[in-house]
Amino acid sequence: MKLSDNFFVEQGETMLDISEISQLCEELGCKITPECSLREYITFRFGGPCRALISINSAESAAKLIRFMREKGIKYGILGRGSNVLVPDEGFDGVILLFGSDFAGIQVNGSTIRCDAGALLASVCVRAQQLGLTGMENLFGIPGTVGGALYMNAGAYGSEMKDVVVSAEYIDKDCNIRTISAEDMDLSYRHSFFSESENVITSVTVELQKGNADEIKAAMTECMTKRSSKQPLDYPSAGSTFKRPEGSYASLLIEQCGLKGMTCGGAMVSEKHSGFVVNKGYATCADVLELCDKVKSIVKEKTGYVLELEPVILG
Repeated sequence: MKLSDNFFVEQGETMLDISEISQLCEELGCKITPECSLREYITFRFGGPCRALISINSAESAAKLIRFMREKGIKYGILGRGSNVLVPDEGFDGVILLFGSDFAGIQVNGSTIRCDAGALLASVCVRAQQLGLTGMENLFGIPGTVGGALYMNAGAYGSEMKDVVVSAEYIDKDCNIRTISAEDMDLSYRHSFFSESENVITSVTVELQKGNADEIKAAMTECMTKRSSKQPLDYPSAGSTFKRPEGSYASLLIEQCGLKGMTCGGAMVSEKHSGFVVNKGYATCADVLELCDKVKSIVKEKTGYVLELEPVILG
């Protein structure tokens, strides 16, 4: 099993019958694209095609499609905005369920916001600001969907999803839609209950506090200014490339080892922020993985720290 942007991938044994899946998609009102390039669906901007990409429009549709593919033994994966994913150059020999703009509803009830898993985290932050609700300012600018953010307990500048989430709905291993409270999600640094299971997040509910809309907007602007000044946002990437090792920071270790600007093909350790590996415009997945392996090897040899890749590989 490999993990994707938000959720998981399962390996099946059956040959893929696109016509049968297409018929089910038509019944569910879900758009299907056969032999779809995944390059434009991940923020790193590389990778091969999948056998088919299905745009999910509801939790119920997702549950029915997942049940179908499990019963048929079809390999499949779940993808959000693709902001924490590496897609192999040969692509993905299965079906991708896209939790994107067709599944991105945001509902407000007082200080509580319920979001479909495909809603962009940035959109939720903006909606909260417009309502004068505080608590998500530091999460503004983190790329990806709210489902993906909860999956990895995304965070920045001292804030994490675990600070605001109160519950979520998910599809369990039996393809039933269930609800889980935050205290049962096992949320820790870049980890959650979902990242260790086959459960698929379908909605996230956050509880915020009443604040001043202008002050919240100013804080969000400051957050984006920090990001722009410190991070290589002008290059495609998957965000932070390595998890923070206990007792230090990946970017600090990489810089201390003199690896800023190190390249492999079209992949480069950012000269602006050494914690990022970026795509100079022609990188392949193989380039990125080779560069990351070299960085990990040198850092371990020189410092003793073992770096762990943060993005997950779809395959």
